[in-house]
Amino acid sequence: MDKVKAQAESAVAKGQSAVKEGQSKIDEIQAKKARDALLRDLGEAYYAAQRSGGSTTTVDEIMAKIDAADADPS
Repeated sequence: MDKVKAQAESAVAKGQSAVKEGQSKIDEIQAKKARDALLRDLGEAYYAAQRSGGSTTTVDEIMAKIDAADADPS
């Protein structure tokens, strides 16, 4: 009975580890998508500022968001 209990505990630990790894990977993917969206927005804002007389304030705001995201280790 002890052997079965030990195997069950081992299986649970492996399952929890796999869940943590999976969540970590999901978090990485979501962070990359968010950064990619910011970079796209930056390109659009820069283009608008250069070609359509748009405000550089938007460019500066997006740059600040990118800097903050890069500085945040989580």
